[in-house]
Amino acid sequence: MKLLNAFLKDESGAVTVDWVVLTAAIVGLGIAVIASVSGGTRSLADQISGNLADGQVATLTGLATASTGTASTN
Repeated sequence: MKLLNAFLKDESGAVTVDWVVLTAAIVGLGIAVIASVSGGTRSLADQISGNLADGQVATLTGLATASTGTASTN
C-alpha cells in the first residue's frame, strides 16, 4: 500500500508530459507558419527569378549590353 501511495504522489512524470505537450505545440505552430508563408514566398521567388532573367546588364566600357553582345555607337 505504501508503494502505491508513493507512486500516486510522485509528480516527476507530470513535468515530462508538460514538456512533451509544449514541444508538440511549438512544432505544430512552426508547421502552420511554414504552410501559410510558403505560398507567398514561392510567388515572390518566381517574380524575382523572372525579373533577373529578363534584365540586361550594361558594362562600363562602351556600355555594351551583356544579353545581346552589341555595343552602343555613342
